Amino acid sequence: MTGPAIQVENLSKTYGKGASAVQALKDASMYVQPAEVVGLLGPSGSGKTTLLQCLGAIIDPSGGRITLGGDTLFDSGWQYSDRRTLRRDRIGFIFQRPYLIPFMDATENIAILPMLQGQTNHQAYDRANELLDILDITDRAAARIEELSGGEQQRVAIARALANRPSIILADEPTAPLDSHRAMSVMQLLHEMAAESNTAIIVVTHDENIIPVFKRLYRLRDGVLHEEAGEGRPFSTGT
Repeated sequence: MTGPAIQVENLSKTYGKGASAVQALKDASMYVQPAEVVGLLGPSGSGKTTLLQCLGAIIDPSGGRITLGGDTLFDSGWQYSDRRTLRRDRIGFIFQRPYLIPFMDATENIAILPMLQGQTNHQAYDRANELLDILDITDRAAARIEELSGGEQQRVAIARALANRPSIILADEPTAPLDSHRAMSVMQLLHEMAAESNTAIIVVTHDENIIPVFKRLYRLRDGVLHEEAGEGRPFSTGT
């Protein structure tokens, strides 16, 4: 891939009409390169969730342009009629909570997405086992979700997000339920996975402890998006 994994130009989103209209996004522009992890910051109500939902093809922007891997997704209207398939095949999601399927084991939770994509059971399980190995939880492959620790569940959720080799992963407060040590471990893992898979990752966070690890940040306030340099602090060997 050449150029940004995802690029947003003058994106806007308005809820409501007339006097009750609220402009949640105002001409927002941003880009994320392949293998790059950027932070998206801002107070509650600043437009972070709206921006993430627009990028994830969940809600309709009011205007602007979204390009994914050189393909135009949105340009004053969606260019893809089947956005469900678009999300499944090209966009990964990580949430505050893992939202894993409780009656499936760890491997099945990962393999289900490649299966839905049309891969054979053998291909899907090979991909799931590959990710379990990369994420160092092969010994938990057959464990039911209730048997996994919180950190293990989050690793399975990350593996699921990577299963279909998406161009971009949208991570919404992925460290919110974790203590500071586990939160930093998850961030280190996301950086490693971005480099390993050449995947761009946007991390929405309020966690002040992890903000120093980002090399680039975007900050939203009242729907206006600003880019700023981050510290890019290296991970210590103890995390």
